[in-house]
Amino acid sequence: MTTTSKSLASKQDSGQTGSRGLRFWLPICVLALAQFVMVLDSTVMAVSISAVVKDLGTTVSKMQLAIACFSLVMASFMLAGAGLGNLLGRKRAFVIGLVIYACGSFTTAIAPTFTVLFIGWSVLEGLGAVLVIPAIAALTAANYSGKQRALAFGIIGGISGAAAAAGPVIGGWVTSAYSWRYIFAAEVVICLAVAALSVFIKEGERPPAGRGFDFVGVALSAAGFGLIVISLVQAGSWGWVMPRQAPFTVLGFSPTIPMVVLGIFVIWIFLGSQARLKERGGTPLLDPGLLRIPSLAAGLATLGVQQFVIAGIFFVLPLYLQFVLGLDALDSGLRILPLSVALLIASFFGAALSSRFSARRLVRVGLTLTIIGVVFCIASIDVHLRSSLFVLAMSITGAGIGLVASQLGNVTQSSVKVTRSNEVGGLQGTAQNLGASLGTALIGAILLSGLNSAFTRTVGANPKVEPQTKVAVEAASRTGVAFVSEAQARKAAEASGLPSSEVDAVVGDYVTAQIDGLKAALGALGVLGLLGFAASRRIQNHPLAGDETDETDETDETDETDETENEEIVKN
Repeated sequence: MTTTSKSLASKQDSGQTGSRGLRFWLPICVLALAQFVMVLDSTVMAVSISAVVKDLGTTVSKMQLAIACFSLVMASFMLAGAGLGNLLGRKRAFVIGLVIYACGSFTTAIAPTFTVLFIGWSVLEGLGAVLVIPAIAALTAANYSGKQRALAFGIIGGISGAAAAAGPVIGGWVTSAYSWRYIFAAEVVICLAVAALSVFIKEGERPPAGRGFDFVGVALSAAGFGLIVISLVQAGSWGWVMPRQAPFTVLGFSPTIPMVVLGIFVIWIFLGSQARLKERGGTPLLDPGLLRIPSLAAGLATLGVQQFVIAGIFFVLPLYLQFVLGLDALDSGLRILPLSVALLIASFFGAALSSRFSARRLVRVGLTLTIIGVVFCIASIDVHLRSSLFVLAMSITGAGIGLVASQLGNVTQSSVKVTRSNEVGGLQGTAQNLGASLGTALIGAILLSGLNSAFTRTVGANPKVEPQTKVAVEAASRTGVAFVSEAQARKAAEASGLPSSEVDAVVGDYVTAQIDGLKAALGALGVLGLLGFAASRRIQNHPLAGDETDETDETDETDETDETENEEIVKN
């Protein structure tokens, strides 16, 4: 390019700065608002869990099931949602999904029973999200390129952090001052507004038209993921090996582990069916070749680990703050606020740092901070909260999660051509929600199992408890011990006819067991968080943001070379 042409291009660019800024901000603001709503729901429900339990006359175990199934529906049908996005068009799928989500939010807002809440929140909102979430990723990739795309995905990651930051406080304030129902009513208005504002988003290049829709693949993926998550959700009451309150047994043992194994087997069948369908020239929900792209597979695996940790934290901490410490929803949200604020700040800083440091380095720094924060959190929780240490723990954990979140969207989407962004968006959503549902299920099961065993152990070792009471507690533990407040535990102990001296002893042992169960669950989160280091091994070890000008010849050539290599992997 000559000096004259460079000068002319520079003048043209400067003359278009205002319109380029408007063209940049309008689509990303609409997409970011949709992302905000998608993330807000789970954090709001987590901090409002005690109010919902009281309002609907349900239990923590049932709410654990609802929270896990909300993510499970998304994980099970996200690939189907991405496939429908390719058939219908991404913008159309985006709008339809928002309308379905609004219907689910309305149903949740007026729910008179747990069953209606489950249908509205776990099912309808989940089904709406499976169309919206892949479309957000695909439309972001379609509307931006080069450095602008890296910045756009950083903003989406930051908005996810903002939703996590706002969720506990908004949920706590609205629940305490009014009702948790108002939050879901507000989501109806937001979803419809975002659907109307989608006119500012361009569709982008459509992928080649496929042949038919893989309904068999939808059934297999939903069945496989469903078996795994439901069995883990129910493990606390069914038992891991020996049956407790299991609906059936397998050769005399609890169905939990056999169902997990069966679910893994069904997923294996699903992957094989996708490969055969592609060989026959069909349109699979998941092209297995995509999973052989190293950076994409690494990004998805790390995303799953990250969401596992986030979901586990947001399930465990509200239980501790509300059921053990007796805080209301607003106070619980304020206690978690340092995590949320640090997450938000780190998300935006991480987006800015992506042009200077490799995504792998930033992700691994984030994972390290997250694990350190979880360790500090374990040290801070007790019958009486160690407040200063808890604030430090929340801040470090939030910073780590935010730093990881700022990188993974661009890591995965930069691995393929923009025409495949909807497929990758579906994979992102699947990894994200499978990780979240497994986090809620497994950590919830570890928490309840830890509570059960610790309660039996502490009562058995307490000299103030009579032998017949110890026998009764041992018998009760075989069917599982519920996670309730100290007041509820005292009421149950008094109703059983225990003398006042034994009531105090048993209730004290129960609270101690709650702390032990909570620490066991957080410890499991820290250990499983280490998997992120193995998962991130093949993330790109160079900055992803591109150079200082968008869509330069050099950037285009490099991107084209990388994408060609990835397409060869997919074909082979």
